[in-house]
Amino acid sequence: MKKFNLEFVVGLFLIAGFSCFVYLALQLGEVSFFAGQKNYTLAADFDNVSGLKEGAVLEIAGVNVGKVDRVVLGENDRARVYMQLPREIVVYEDAVASVRTQGIIGDKYIRIIQGGADETLQDGDFFTETESALDIEEMVGKYIFGDL
Repeated sequence: MKKFNLEFVVGLFLIAGFSCFVYLALQLGEVSFFAGQKNYTLAADFDNVSGLKEGAVLEIAGVNVGKVDRVVLGENDRARVYMQLPREIVVYEDAVASVRTQGIIGDKYIRIIQGGADETLQDGDFFTETESALDIEEMVGKYIFGDL
């Protein structure tokens, strides 16, 4: 009888430990059914987002506040970027979203410059002001061939 109780207790302990491990892994990995409760989505249309990838950093005042959820081709052949931000981060409706590069040849990220409007962007809203990425190859080509 004692052997059965010991095996039962050890089994329960293993199941509880495994369940805690799975929960923490999902929580830290921000799997959608946990992350969806804490985050909201904003979108922006850009003329050029070359090099911007899913999971790229989203910054406000140099602080990492979110990530790029996905990049798709939207209306009028413009790149549409969907961004995930925590619900406690407030973005004003006149904020500007711009594609930037970390360093000279670094990764692309989105920088948000806050505006001063009274209204805020809500889940699913679009940025009205955007700045696309600079294409350094195109600029060098223009300079070399005298089109600049």
